[in-house]
Amino acid sequence: MWIGARATILPGVTIGPGAIIAAGAVVTKDCEPHTLYAGNPAKPVKSYAVS
Repeated sequence: MWIGARATILPGVTIGPGAIIAAGAVVTKDCEPHTLYAGNPAKPVKSYAVS
């Protein structure tokens, strides 16, 4: 899991393994594994496969 600078993750939110949170994102809902999230509120931008 990577979390960018100044990202805000609200209490009770679960971040899946391998998820990436962009800088400045505001995470208001649970995040799926292996997905990039960005924005306010954070939304999935791209999913990626792990090999």
